[in-house]
Amino acid sequence: MNTDKIFAEAIANEYAPKDTSKVVALRKLDKKAKLPSEIFAYTFGITSSLIMGTGMCLSMKVIGSGTTGSMVIGIIIGIIGLVLMGINYPIYKKIREKGKQKYAFEIMQLAKEISDKQ
Repeated sequence: MNTDKIFAEAIANEYAPKDTSKVVALRKLDKKAKLPSEIFAYTFGITSSLIMGTGMCLSMKVIGSGTTGSMVIGIIIGIIGLVLMGINYPIYKKIREKGKQKYAFEIMQLAKEISDKQ
């Protein structure tokens, strides 16, 4: 097996003009349908976990005044963060389904054209 030949072909493919085939268009549409739900899930999840972490820090007296009142407020904030993390996935699924419905017709048409071509 000639590794130099494989390496040369890989470099040549990198500089070769890219074709905009229907498969590439299908991948782009699929990504376009799914991207908003992924962005939301990551952003909402990170924010929720930061809220829960702040509540934990307050309740364990790492931050704040260290009084019983701040501990109770920390527990409440932590529970709010947990609830937000719990609803993240159902919201993600709803946004994902809306994105799929929005682009379903175009994706199905393009997939049919690709499968009929072969």
